[in-house]
Amino acid sequence: MTALVNHQIVLASRPSGEATLDNFRLQTSAVDPDALADGQVLVKIHYLSLDPYMRGRMNEGKSYAQPQPLGEVMIGGTAGEVIASRHPDFAAGDQVVGMGGWQQYQLVDARQRGVLRKVDTTHVPLSAYLGAVGMPGVTAWVGLNTIIEPKAGETVVVSAASGAVGGVVGQLAKARGCRAVGIAGGPEKCAYVTGELGFDACIDYKVHRDLKSLAAALKQACPDGIDGYFENVGGTILDAVMLRMNAFGRIAMCGMIAGYDGQPIPMANPQLILISRLKVQGFIVSERMDLWPAALKELGAMVASGRLKYRETIAHGLESAPEAFLGLLKGRNFGKQLVRLV
Repeated sequence: MTALVNHQIVLASRPSGEATLDNFRLQTSAVDPDALADGQVLVKIHYLSLDPYMRGRMNEGKSYAQPQPLGEVMIGGTAGEVIASRHPDFAAGDQVVGMGGWQQYQLVDARQRGVLRKVDTTHVPLSAYLGAVGMPGVTAWVGLNTIIEPKAGETVVVSAASGAVGGVVGQLAKARGCRAVGIAGGPEKCAYVTGELGFDACIDYKVHRDLKSLAAALKQACPDGIDGYFENVGGTILDAVMLRMNAFGRIAMCGMIAGYDGQPIPMANPQLILISRLKVQGFIVSERMDLWPAALKELGAMVASGRLKYRETIAHGLESAPEAFLGLLKGRNFGKQLVRLV
């Protein structure tokens, strides 16, 4: 092979408030498939995963992960095909997932454990390994099973219910015998949550924009109160849910997209944590790698058998990634946001 031109998108500047297209820059580099060192693998990336956590890493402030370095390829999950290898465990043609970032090719030292994982696309599409059978699906599985710990007959509420994480949470809760109630934006997304994903109810937060209205809608959808809540948003939605939480309810804090631009997110009634003896726990799925095999086994079987439904929004071409990412932060995507490169 001759040297390949690798197009990449890097973080050009840190956002001041809302992220913009000016924060990103397209650049090129060269990669030579014939010049791999021992242990290296070259992957042609087919799909990029776009996820809300990336917005937090664009900031320089303290967070659970190191900030995205300026001038370097935007971090992110990827799925693709090995095109050259000097590692005995990988061969050309293998389908793999990793953290290749926003670029067309990933050159990786496969001797580092866990940086590249072979996947079987016989019954599960390659793209699903970035969604329902990937990090978002495992996030749903870990938060639901280790923090909410659902029991049959309980009510579990999920915000951003039509998204890549939220949709899996509700379906897993239903599989465990719970009443699943989603919160999503717009009639189309709510219809998908109940009609396709099988939730028992879905509340359109765009109709119920204030605390009183949202709390009333939750009371109607959750007549027996709320036992578990999977949080992806924060703000007024969290305040409304806390008003309906039962005693000893459990809240899994997964994401706070309402505050990704850096503004504080006040909590209206923190005393409810004490009054209702709530468990409120944040978690980062990468810190529970011990649970990934069990989660992926269940999620993969459910997708392969058609018992776990999911939807994808796919942008085309590397250059579309920044705009697709900004749209994700505004809720313009439906389900899992991907960028297809081939």
